[in-house]
Amino acid sequence: MKGNTKKKKMTKRKRQKFKIIGLIFLILLLLILLGVAFVMSKWSRLDRITFGKRDLTFNELPTETEESMKGYKTLALFGLDNRSNGSFQSGNSDMIIVASINLDTGEIKMASVYRDTYLDIGDGKFNKANAAYNRGGPKQAVNMLNKNLDLNITDYVSVDFNAVVDAVDAVDGIEIEVTSEEAGYINGYIDEINELTKKNSSHVSAGLQTLDGVQATAYARIRYTAGSDFKRTERQRMVITEVFEKAKTADVFTLNKIVDEMIEEVSTSLSLTEILGLAADAAKYSMGENIGFPYETKTMDIGSVTYAEVPLNFMDSVKELHQFLFENEEYQPSNTIEKLDAALKGYTG
Repeated sequence: MKGNTKKKKMTKRKRQKFKIIGLIFLILLLLILLGVAFVMSKWSRLDRITFGKRDLTFNELPTETEESMKGYKTLALFGLDNRSNGSFQSGNSDMIIVASINLDTGEIKMASVYRDTYLDIGDGKFNKANAAYNRGGPKQAVNMLNKNLDLNITDYVSVDFNAVVDAVDAVDGIEIEVTSEEAGYINGYIDEINELTKKNSSHVSAGLQTLDGVQATAYARIRYTAGSDFKRTERQRMVITEVFEKAKTADVFTLNKIVDEMIEEVSTSLSLTEILGLAADAAKYSMGENIGFPYETKTMDIGSVTYAEVPLNFMDSVKELHQFLFENEEYQPSNTIEKLDAALKGYTG
């Protein structure tokens, strides 16, 4: 274990209060908005990786904790940093979101798990959270979330690298204020993304402007300005928000265009029956708050894992997460969480 003063600096994540929807959940809602017939006609183009409950692992939870989650549908949402379209079996999941849908009220809440969070990714092996998907695909990534957060997730939705590009282009671009510092990094990424996506987007300059898909994706990838990866997640949420704001007022033609652009860039374990079940309650869905997890970390090098974000006060953070996602003020952690808390304290002191 090594590090310097900068690397060991403690950081605190404050609750982010935006009314947004995750891009990877957006396509499912778009399918719902387009109607049952559209969903069925496009179903064959949607990638699916299926697994049953017997393939997943769940902590032995107190009865009250299990009861508190029964009124919710909880999904794992992953954004992959793959460079090939339609590759969902592996890859680092640079965006990890837990979404809870209140089946009574229709409120959707989302908690982002920071990709560099140092967690048990399987078999007692600790690494950055985004490594779980790369090691064992969506099944291992879902198991990682269940084990570390006392959850009961059985389904996932993933998108690949090209999805943001196509989503932004489908709504004819989004308006973003770009700083001079950001412009330099954006232009560096634009060249790479143009080559990967076979697009021909131009460079940008500072100021308020409409970004196309390549430019917006480049903007969302910046992590080297002040705020590092945490500022990058803010940019990602800004892009998602702008896409959603344009999509939710779009006509059926535009919605169909978005789905056509993105359908082959999405993978899910949800069945057609489950999606249609969600569609039945589409009218009452509303977006709640979004938070980042964990709330406090210490940046450290641990063996070969560099710049890991090791959670501080881990058990308290999991308690707060359950209070947020499931309104469970009486949550009691499982024995697994207690053991993980002790293991993480061994690193942070």
